Amino acid sequence: MRESLFIKKNLPRWKKYQEEQTDDPDEMAERFVSILDDLSYAKTFYSFSKVTRYINGLAAGIYQRIYQNRKEEIGRFQLFFRFELPLLFRQYHRLLLFTLSFFLLFCIIGAFSSAHDETFVRGFLGDEYVNMTERNIAAKDPFGVYKQENPLLMFLSIAVNNIRVAFMCYVSGIFLGAGTLFMLMRNGVMLGVFQYIFFSHGLGFKSVLVIWIHGTLEISSIVIAGCAGIILGTSVLFPGTRKRVDALRKGAKDGIKIMITLVPIFIMAAFLEGFVTRYTEMPLWLSLFILLGSLAFIIGYFVIYPIILHRKGFSLDASGKVNIPVTRSKKAL
Repeated sequence: MRESLFIKKNLPRWKKYQEEQTDDPDEMAERFVSILDDLSYAKTFYSFSKVTRYINGLAAGIYQRIYQNRKEEIGRFQLFFRFELPLLFRQYHRLLLFTLSFFLLFCIIGAFSSAHDETFVRGFLGDEYVNMTERNIAAKDPFGVYKQENPLLMFLSIAVNNIRVAFMCYVSGIFLGAGTLFMLMRNGVMLGVFQYIFFSHGLGFKSVLVIWIHGTLEISSIVIAGCAGIILGTSVLFPGTRKRVDALRKGAKDGIKIMITLVPIFIMAAFLEGFVTRYTEMPLWLSLFILLGSLAFIIGYFVIYPIILHRKGFSLDASGKVNIPVTRSKKAL
């Protein structure tokens, strides 16, 4: 059957399914079976056509109505972290890559500037901090700064400060993303300068093993918070087919979801910095275990897992609800 004839024959029924929704379970089941037959036919003969995607959307919508009560049984909390948030990140992976690249660029600039201008380090970090670090290095305790305060007070102050900085990074995105980019630039240069101090004294590898115990979660979260700010800024600059105010509302909502998720990660990073990093002579295997475990969590949850869900057919609709792939729907029946 020609595609045009297939569409002409079934379009009135599809429109009825789309516009005249029903709560009768038998009717919904009948519609679902009927639309799956249409989808199978379309995938066989018009696999790359728009009509196939259209029918797939109809099938997913009917499935959601059938199983919406069952979906709630797993709990809103689990649904959010298991599906909604990873799928939200999948939509913004390109912005996340841009944010990370921008941040790393200024890390390199900070290290390069420090290597070619001795005054740059002191000008950026301040004489007091540099002098203290150099005294610690001379005393053969280069990371003594992490041992000076009470662990609990250090944990609380770091957690509050990091969460504050992250939310400032996000909120400043309202200025068309410029505020967020400035904060990413500043923090990137600061990290580059900070790491250069230790590398220039031959303590580069040791600094990675100590500082990045907490820094892996902390710096990754700053970058992700920057991504949330860029989402906010681009929603104003590039509203797409939405009204600008609607695009801003969606961008702000998506950004808030990301920021709320980062709060427990910042708390964990602060815990590691306050209670664990101070043990600068811990065994190599333990340091690597914490560092690599943190890195695996960040990459796994925010990058790999969203891609896996997307490839399995999971997606978010325009309202932000999770769409279950039709293949799973058919098995459920």
